[in-house]
Amino acid sequence: MTQKIIPVIMAGGKGTRLWPLSRASAPKQFIQVVDEKTLFQETLERVADSALYEAPVVITNQDFRFTVAEQAREVGVDLSAIILEPVARNTAAAIAAAAFHLKQTFGEDAVLLLLASDHEIDAGKDWSDAIATARQTAAAGKIVTFGIEPTEPATGYGYIEQGEPLSTGAHKVKRFVEKPLPAAAEHMLAAGGFFWNSGVFMCRADLFLSELESFAPSVHEAAGAAVDKAAVDLDFVRLDEPSFAASPDISIDYAVMEKTTNAAVVTSSFAWSDLGSWDAVWKLGEKDENGNVVIGHATVMNTENSLVLSRASHLAVQ
Repeated sequence: MTQKIIPVIMAGGKGTRLWPLSRASAPKQFIQVVDEKTLFQETLERVADSALYEAPVVITNQDFRFTVAEQAREVGVDLSAIILEPVARNTAAAIAAAAFHLKQTFGEDAVLLLLASDHEIDAGKDWSDAIATARQTAAAGKIVTFGIEPTEPATGYGYIEQGEPLSTGAHKVKRFVEKPLPAAAEHMLAAGGFFWNSGVFMCRADLFLSELESFAPSVHEAAGAAVDKAAVDLDFVRLDEPSFAASPDISIDYAVMEKTTNAAVVTSSFAWSDLGSWDAVWKLGEKDENGNVVIGHATVMNTENSLVLSRASHLAVQ
């Protein structure tokens, strides 16, 4: 049993975004995008405080198992386990497998922090404050999602409408909104009370599994069987393929969050991006006086509002 937060990092994506830099063999989470470290390594460092967090658990697939281990070693972060998905079944099954595994290891009341491995987050005071509020809220029996104060009427993110306040400083979730059309996004921004859905969650293992059993029993059954029949190979936990493959392909949002009455949202203004497009990379980057973001070895002349990235040869753009 632990009083620490257990980070669960999902790192199995195949790299369909940020092509051609990100590819199936080198997906976004394992490459350098904005900084010198990969997004996965930055995620590991975000939860490296051993006073607050247990060693992270990483969920990935067979192809990336050694990449995960090596990149963690490079930044000096120990891992509790590397759970290998035999087939892709979306976030609900992946999180369920981690929850079953960690329930066995740390007990039913283990508090899990669920993170994507390919997001950019400014882990400063606003992040720390949000984590503290979420921890208290999750311990009180809520499945917490993190809502980001919107800075523009973005149409590439889902939104969360906050409901009534809770005693912990969080709010109940009133509703989730799918990625909106521009007019709807502008309306939500003007109305207030709507936040970007970051895809970051915190919850107790037992509550998540209980809600999953109620709303998506086939996912619960498949993930539980996959963990029960898993094979441990050094630091790798190989989920049983026939069991895991029986799970529906469904996200945590559709399987649980949009159905449970125990959803809560912690809102914050920490800088966050899912880096889902090159435009998102440009928006996040540090711009020069002409609006250019230059990453790596490059020189720009007579150029405006451009993203220039070169980590090998020196690139000149005019």
